[in-house]
Amino acid sequence: MGKKEIINFWNKSSRRDLKTAQGLFELKRYDACLFFCHLSLEKLLKGLIVKITEKPSPYIHDLDRLAYLAQLDLSEKQSENLKIITDFNIAGRYNDEKSEFYKKCTKKYTEKYLNITKELFLWLKKEYRKK
Repeated sequence: MGKKEIINFWNKSSRRDLKTAQGLFELKRYDACLFFCHLSLEKLLKGLIVKITEKPSPYIHDLDRLAYLAQLDLSEKQSENLKIITDFNIAGRYNDEKSEFYKKCTKKYTEKYLNITKELFLWLKKEYRKK
């Protein structure tokens, strides 16, 4: 697969995961919604890394680190939000973390981070056009 195809794959997959997150929110599957919020941003960042560096994206899930590798100029708030959303990936995968994570996953908390994810998604799409 060429660079353009890889970038398109990450973008398309990211959009699909964001739609999945929205659907899971509507189904009141808040923990899964947040997990897919993370996946959506991770994939968008990985596509941006490929676009900028012309190298394969790394096998990491830390969104703040991926943003750094994508050479993005993050605000302090954006960085903080990416760190919080990264935890949704960890909590969604590991049994030790799941119990505490489920307690956080109220409708209000999930809606807040779904909206933050959407804002970050739109900002990252603008960054694609700049690079």
